Amino acid sequence: MCVCVCLVCRDSSNESGQGDSVSLSLSVSELEDTGEGKSKKKRGRPGRPPAASKKARKSPVDKGGRRPNGMAQHNGQGGDPSTLFEVVKLGKSAMQSVVDDWIESYKQDRDMALLDLINFFIQCSGCKGTVRIEMFRNMQNAEIIRKMTEEFDEDSGDYPLTIAGPQWKKFRYNFCEFICVLIRQCQYSIIYDEYMMDTVISLLTGLSDSQVRAFRHTSTLAAMKLMTALVNVALNLSINQDNTQRQYEAERNKVAGKRATDKLELLLEKRKELQENQDEIENMMNSIFKGIFVHRYRDAIAEIRAICIEEIGVWMKLYSDAFLNDSYLKYVGWTLHDRQGEVRLKCLKALQTLYTNRGLFPKLELFTNRFKDRIVSMTLDKEYDVAVEAIRLVTLILHGSEDALSNEDCENVYHLVYSAHRPVAVAAGEFLHRKLFSRHDPQAEEALAKRRGRNSPNGNLIRMLVLFFLESELHEHAAYLVDSLWDSSQELLKDWDCMIELLLEEPVQGEEALGDRHESALIELMVCTIRQAAEAHPPVGRGTGKRVLTAKEKKTQIDDKNKLTEHFIIALPMLLSKYQADAEKVANLLQIPQFFDLEVYSSGRMEKHLDALLKQIRLVVEKHTETEVLEACSKTYSILCSEEYTIMNRVDIARSQLIDELTDRFSHSVEDLLQEGDEADDDDIYSVLSSLKKLTAFHNAHDLTKWDLFKNCYRLLKMGIEQGSMPEQIAVQALQCSHYSILWQLVRITEGSPSKDDLVALRRVVKSFLAVCQQCLSNVNTPVKEQAFMLLCDLLMIFSHQLTTGSREALQPLVFNPDGTLQSELLSFVLDHVFIDQDDENQSMEGDEEDEANKIEALHKRRNLLAAFSKLIIYDIVDMPAAADIFKHYMKYYNDYGDIIKETLSKTRQTDKIQCAKTLILSLQQLFNELVQDQGPNLDRTSSHVSGIKELARRFALTFGLDQIKTREAVATLHKDGIDFAFKFPNPKGAEYPPTNLAFLEVLCEFSSKLLRQDKKTVHSYLEKFMTEYMMERREDVWLPLIAYRNSLLTGGDEDRMSVTTGSTTSRASTVRSKRGRPPLHKKRTDGEESGDGSWVMRNDSLQTPGGLQTPQLTSTVLRENPRQAAEHIPDQDSSEPGSEPDFIHNPQMQMSWLDQQKMEEVNRKDRGGMNYMKARSGGVRQQVRGLMEDDAEPIFEDVMMSSRGQLEDMNEEFEDTMVIDLPPSRNRRERAELRPDFFDSTAIIEDDSGFGMQMF
Repeated sequence: MCVCVCLVCRDSSNESGQGDSVSLSLSVSELEDTGEGKSKKKRGRPGRPPAASKKARKSPVDKGGRRPNGMAQHNGQGGDPSTLFEVVKLGKSAMQSVVDDWIESYKQDRDMALLDLINFFIQCSGCKGTVRIEMFRNMQNAEIIRKMTEEFDEDSGDYPLTIAGPQWKKFRYNFCEFICVLIRQCQYSIIYDEYMMDTVISLLTGLSDSQVRAFRHTSTLAAMKLMTALVNVALNLSINQDNTQRQYEAERNKVAGKRATDKLELLLEKRKELQENQDEIENMMNSIFKGIFVHRYRDAIAEIRAICIEEIGVWMKLYSDAFLNDSYLKYVGWTLHDRQGEVRLKCLKALQTLYTNRGLFPKLELFTNRFKDRIVSMTLDKEYDVAVEAIRLVTLILHGSEDALSNEDCENVYHLVYSAHRPVAVAAGEFLHRKLFSRHDPQAEEALAKRRGRNSPNGNLIRMLVLFFLESELHEHAAYLVDSLWDSSQELLKDWDCMIELLLEEPVQGEEALGDRHESALIELMVCTIRQAAEAHPPVGRGTGKRVLTAKEKKTQIDDKNKLTEHFIIALPMLLSKYQADAEKVANLLQIPQFFDLEVYSSGRMEKHLDALLKQIRLVVEKHTETEVLEACSKTYSILCSEEYTIMNRVDIARSQLIDELTDRFSHSVEDLLQEGDEADDDDIYSVLSSLKKLTAFHNAHDLTKWDLFKNCYRLLKMGIEQGSMPEQIAVQALQCSHYSILWQLVRITEGSPSKDDLVALRRVVKSFLAVCQQCLSNVNTPVKEQAFMLLCDLLMIFSHQLTTGSREALQPLVFNPDGTLQSELLSFVLDHVFIDQDDENQSMEGDEEDEANKIEALHKRRNLLAAFSKLIIYDIVDMPAAADIFKHYMKYYNDYGDIIKETLSKTRQTDKIQCAKTLILSLQQLFNELVQDQGPNLDRTSSHVSGIKELARRFALTFGLDQIKTREAVATLHKDGIDFAFKFPNPKGAEYPPTNLAFLEVLCEFSSKLLRQDKKTVHSYLEKFMTEYMMERREDVWLPLIAYRNSLLTGGDEDRMSVTTGSTTSRASTVRSKRGRPPLHKKRTDGEESGDGSWVMRNDSLQTPGGLQTPQLTSTVLRENPRQAAEHIPDQDSSEPGSEPDFIHNPQMQMSWLDQQKMEEVNRKDRGGMNYMKARSGGVRQQVRGLMEDDAEPIFEDVMMSSRGQLEDMNEEFEDTMVIDLPPSRNRRERAELRPDFFDSTAIIEDDSGFGMQMF
């Protein structure tokens, strides 16, 4: 029997006035009840400082660097840590030692030790304040927390638990470990003194209810870890109680003579003490659970909710007898519906630890029935991490109880093996493996294990896999299914012996033979397993790319490749022989040789198997005309002809013999077809088409230049153009084969040293072929036109000016630039075949059984056509103004081509910002002209058509981004072109009527926000050149576009703003604020801006304003004017409109931009105004003086560029060439935050329940 007694002496000088006291600490092994071990100690009685001979760590002053008032004293840099927070943060000392030191100090002076602990929690929350000893003694917890809240640094949003970095990650671990070790070391004495735990739990409960997130987060983590430590203590107590009870029962059951009465009494005392301790621990846990967990598991902060759920999972796992019941499980079940993925993830992981233990399933049965549907639905969670863990949990449920999941539940998981997200698919594959491939009769398994091949256990499993693949009806995704099962069912998927036997051998008696669909599915799956083993990485669409294999994975890959090569070198010719009539099966089987280790043919003396393979491939080529099969044969020949292998010569001979035979057959067929002309029968046409398709497929992967296939293909195309009777399939194949021939000739020239004759010959071939393709654009057969268009675009790209880059100037004779006619034809083709109405498409496909599939295929084809033409625009092969006809369809066809048009717009802007801007305004002008043609000059400004043009203009404006400096020239040019267009045609009714295109100014308003303030003045001055005094006085509805546009240019300026609501004019002088009336601060700022602007304007002040030059006329393919306007407009040769072309130079080579010219003219105008001012002053004309002073005034109000909504949409629309915004800091940050909501704060958007969201289009 051992009694541990700790005496703590206090002298009479103690400020509380109490004498010495004795504290008894009982160990668990103690069996005697002293009666004094549970004496209560009153709070607020400070202990006496220890004697000077004590260790420094034990001295309150030295230990914490603490002054007598409890204020922490920090050492300088490089000194020892002076607070408990710093000790734990640094983590240099073992946590056991840190806790032992604190326990020693607690035994000497518990108030000072608890003060250390309280300040530890406060400082771990990031609070700079410190609890003093008098606060601890005289203030309630709520008052202390309120005081600490006032001392919290509001500007800092971070606190130790949220700061990123390895140091703070380690701190979190040390923080949790400290609490666990503290309880573990105090579990035999201190936690039962009814003082330390009461104080700590009370403080943590108060902090967890604080409005300060840092307090709430830190205290909740501390409380949950404290609870976990108490659960361990309770578990130990429960075990000790059971042991004591067994000892007592054993002693009591002894016969009376051998029974030890003293021992029975000691065991009774021990059981009583353990029960009392158990009750106290349960009271503590109840206080934490009801005071903290119940409130914080639904906290507004996801991290806090996650902590609670994570820890309750630990409690249920550690002490399942107490916690694994519905009273606690319900909190986890409810939280499965949490809106944050992080919390849902913690719920699933907590449940996984429970379902892993099959012994706990009876206790989880009710929970499983109640929340099973929710768990299964979470396999489709929008966050992939959550979905993966949900699938794993469902797999554990399946493993523990086969009847827990219904067939519908399982089917919901099955289809996830085809998910594009690999972790989800692999988890679903594990579920599928558990459900279908790993639960069989053990006796039957043992009997089947002795068999091999089709009769082995894997034979039935492979049949089951094929059946699952067919029933899933996703036959194009066999590679995804194999990849999903690869980690869990690799042994089954690599049993190629069994697969080959199932395909080649006849079924035994009583065994059901594989059907045709089953054989096709098995071959497809087998090829996918071969690819997975040989390449050792997921299929395309899964994963971010090929990762570097480990040494073990590399060795496995080599072994698998050798194994599959040995199997299929022998089996493949037999498989091809059996299935050579089936195109689908043959096309799949011919993919296998690309995964061979071809050295085995020579090293293993297996040339006879190579000959057998080449023979079978030749038979396949002769028998099939399907493109997929022929391309597979061509690729196989290409792989076998690799120069690095010794078998190359043998394969090359076989390939040449095959091509010779096909070429001879093709030449004779062409001659027969050309001679018979219109009298050719179906056999002649089939003979030409068959041999041509085979040669085209081989020409794609092999250089067949020496057979000169271009000659006969060109003859066929010319005959088709001249006679117009060529079958479309022959024309398409001839175009494709000619294209391959040209490309192979170019490869030879670029890789060698071509002579001039070679270049001339190739140029002649390319020129003639381009001419043929251009003529084919008018062919009656759509496939021929589409093929010719795609080849034209490809060849124009290949033989463009970029061909000579990279020290290839010698290839300059091969450069072809499309003329205006060809560009117009290409553009017309795009407009006629790409931008078609949906109704037309539906009518063309009416009655088709696979209507949806055909629609998708047709859309894909149209997207390819548009992308091919867009590349010509981007690379400056086709003139940029041609893109206007593309850009104008941006809104109407956004769902189909929006991404292509947007990317084209972005790339063209990078090439030439100004020309791109002119193209954008040109596209709007085209739409406006089309609208005028349909509705007449008097447009309904509220109609959907006008609104559509304005919306398109708004979208175009958003694409300029937020960097106005970078786009100022382009935007100004856009406004100039828009103004010219609006005033281009005067109204034939007279000058008192608005110009015909004046309504276009309303569209132009959408771009005003993209002008800098000083540029708005310049554009406004240019606008005034077109405006007469009569126009400035009009306020009728027909003049509203002019009023709106002018006001958009005057936003933030000091010019006269035309009133829209009143019919009277306002004097320009009465609406301006005099310079004398400005605040000095603003005057200083605007002066600086004017100075900066002036330097920009005058950077070319040595240049003279150029004379009048006419703007070059645009090509006919892009600008379609209203013929009615053109007929009504009679130009006056003697006089020009004010402010028309003479003031603008449309020439990008000029050194002075249009803005510079307008600024120069403004400066000259002001100079002239100054001279007039002197004359007026001498004449006493004061009104003129005032007007001139007001003309020179800077705008007072800054332009509001964009609303908040506009900024958000701009973030969606801006392109890569826009710079990042760096807004200047406000003088009053708090005022700014109150006035302007921060729409860029992701948390604000997430928490907002108003339904605000950005609509893309």
